[in-house]
Order: sequence, then structure tokens, then C-alpha cells
Amino acid sequence: MGSETRKPRFLCLHGFRTSGEILKKQLHRWPESVLEKLDLVFLDAPYPSQGKSDVEGIFDPPYYEWFQFNKEFSEYTNFNECLKYIEDYMIKHGPFDGLLGFSQGAILSAGLPGLQEEGVALTKVPKIKYLIIIGGAKFKAPAVAEKAYSSPIKCPSLHFLGDMDFLKPYGLELLETCVDPVVIHHPKGHTIPRLDEKGLEIMLEFIQRIQNVLPEKEEKPQLNEELLVL
Repeated sequence: MGSETRKPRFLCLHGFRTSGEILKKQLHRWPESVLEKLDLVFLDAPYPSQGKSDVEGIFDPPYYEWFQFNKEFSEYTNFNECLKYIEDYMIKHGPFDGLLGFSQGAILSAGLPGLQEEGVALTKVPKIKYLIIIGGAKFKAPAVAEKAYSSPIKCPSLHFLGDMDFLKPYGLELLETCVDPVVIHHPKGHTIPRLDEKGLEIMLEFIQRIQNVLPEKEEKPQLNEELLVL
């Protein structure tokens, strides 16, 4: 082991109609003792906001969204394009050890390992090894959900569940899909919370657990020979 252990590298996916810069500001509610242990990379979603953002007046524009959906959340628009956009970014700026997501970004982050396992997303980049899910839920669109959750989510995952979060019931459903989830409960709503003493302890333990098994060198993408034939 070298004296300098590298930090786990997370691609951070922001909430609906916000931005990478906004997520970066939201995460600064966490103490430096957490942030200094992670290498966080922030990506703007591919589509400019197609409606009013809930953070108008709190955070400055521009605002972006990952994909669009109908009122029942049963059909998605621009979803495959969104997956390709994320993969292209990971190819150019990766490799990444894990994904961190909030809200729509959390739903995406939690669903991507299963889609990757099924060979329908992120086929040209290394496997996602860790997840940090804040205010997450499962995909609702049947066509996407049946592939995303066809097998349990095996990678270590940390989940933030807010007592007042309207997505909490769906966040609990997501937990049932995970093999070994770690949970931080907080009293707030659909937000990125500050860490209380217990939350900080759980968070640092999770990061340490990742650190203990993290390869010293970053994995380079391996092209799948079968894909080259297609």
C-alpha cells in the first residue's frame, strides 16, 4: 500500500430541473471530514428544463433534466439518449468507482447497475461498484423497471431516507431490491440533509468500507469483445 490512498471517485447526478453546480452547493451541507474523503465529479443533465424548477429563487439557473415522463411516470422520453449521454461522459472523464444521485439523479443512479448488468446501459465502462442514493426511488416505467431490477442490486449502497420526504415509501421499496443497503434516516423532507452525529458516523463507516477494498489504481475501461462483433 502506498502512503497516498486514492479517494473513491463518484459521478454525481443532480435532481430534476437543477444542475451539477446546484448539487455541489447542496452537498456542502456535509462536513469537510466527509467531502475530503471523496472525489466528486458533477455532471449537468442533457436537457434544459422544460418547465418551472422547484429551486427557482433558491439557486440560480440554468436548470436541467435527465429525461421526461408522463403524469403516471409510466413512460419516459429521451431515456435511451440520457443513458448514452452519461456513458459518453464516463468514457471521456472516467473511470468512476460509483454513482451519487439525488432525486431524479438518485432514481437513475440506483437503476443503472441493473441496466448495466443486463447489457442495456454503460456497456463500454467498468462496472458501477458503489452507490450513494439521496431521496431515491425505483423506476416506474415497466419497460425500464423490469430490466433494472431483474436481479438484486449487489453493489454496496448508502441510502438517505427523510421522514417527511414524499418519496420515502418508494425509497423503502428500493431498499428491498438491494442486497446490502446502509441507511441514514433524517427528519427532513425531499432534500440533501445535514449530517447529525449518527449520520456522520454511518457515512464515514461506509466510506471507510469502500476505501478498504478500493484498488489503488483506477480501472481502465475494457471493451467487450462481443460488442465489437455486433
